[in-house]
Amino acid sequence: MKRTATLLAAALAACALVAPAIAQEYPSKPIRVVVPWPPGGLVDIAGRVLGEKLNAALGQPIIVENKPGAGGVIGADIVAKAAPDGYTLALTTSALTMNEALRPGKLPFDLYASFTPVVVAARAPSVVVVHPSSGIDTLQELIARAKAKPGGLTYASAGNGTPAHLSAELFKTRLGLDILHVPYKGAPPAMADQIAGRIDFHFANAAVALPQIRSGKVRALAVTSAERSDMFPNVPTMAQAGVADFEADQWIGYLAPAGTPQAIIARLVAEVNKALLLPDVRSTLEKNGMLADGRSTPQSFAAYLKQDHSRWTGVVKAANIKVD
Repeated sequence: MKRTATLLAAALAACALVAPAIAQEYPSKPIRVVVPWPPGGLVDIAGRVLGEKLNAALGQPIIVENKPGAGGVIGADIVAKAAPDGYTLALTTSALTMNEALRPGKLPFDLYASFTPVVVAARAPSVVVVHPSSGIDTLQELIARAKAKPGGLTYASAGNGTPAHLSAELFKTRLGLDILHVPYKGAPPAMADQIAGRIDFHFANAAVALPQIRSGKVRALAVTSAERSDMFPNVPTMAQAGVADFEADQWIGYLAPAGTPQAIIARLVAEVNKALLLPDVRSTLEKNGMLADGRSTPQSFAAYLKQDHSRWTGVVKAANIKVD
């Protein structure tokens, strides 16, 4: 017994010495950041902007690899199965929690057991938009028209199970509205038909909506962020527009494989948050429809993942959404 106790004490002491050593030596080679989306999109832009800053801060190349497919599942799975050494990370979005809600128990990984939350980098609000000729100037006018014409209005999305789809279903179930869903193959074609007046409204992501709002091709009624966005200073939040407790931003955040040493996670959190406070980073993200965070922790991110998953699970069940 004494020998066992001595060996255990020695092992614990060794572990206490290893953690600082890992943090001090990390990183000693390039870091791979898997973006489960195509080049040029929101997440890719964030990954490359932050990658430049992390390269300078950590002294190692940050290699962004685009692995799109299956709504972000393919890229996330690569990271879930990678070595937990801090050299393979995912930069992904709310699509992860939405997929878990849509396909419980059917994903090739476990949302909670397969990943270690690192840090939220940014949030991407959506904007409720209508055609300028619609005669609708406020969110309350849109709600009134939907109530007056059950099943008579249409909303667009970038496809079944996408943030635009689930955000609109949250809106419908919260207010008891009957509105027809028209799914498209991506956000650009959905916006094209919105501009053409072929659909009544949709929850457009800020990056796609911003130039169209500025050019007057669509009218913004509300943003889904908790506070007004500097991108749309004259557009009210959903709460200000009369729909309380409605937030449907996409989070964009870093995840590591489960079991990644906490010392490495702490180093990454510190450097990412430091980069997110830089004016040029914040400006670039905002120009591309994202709001930089800079205050996130692994603990707050983990709590938000559970909250987000719970919210979308509720929406999926209430709206009886089926994607398979």
